[in-house]
Amino acid sequence: MTGTHEFCLVLATREHLTDADCNRLYEAGLDDGTISSSEGVTRIDVVRDADSLESAVREAIGQVSVAGQAVARVEIEAGQFARAS
Repeated sequence: MTGTHEFCLVLATREHLTDADCNRLYEAGLDDGTISSSEGVTRIDVVRDADSLESAVREAIGQVSVAGQAVARVEIEAGQFARAS
């Protein structure tokens, strides 16, 4: 059963992403993410339809990698775990 999952990918880079970087992320499939940077931290807030929270997160991390970036950590609100059960 497909559900909507929300999570945040915090990128490993300390640099602001260029327009070209953002375009690569979009082209890699992260068109369901909102990219923001503040105080040297770049985040991608993702709202994704997937069979499970785990598969949504794994797919998004893979897309970040394809775009030439790396994920430092994933942030997930506690309520997402309740919805995932």
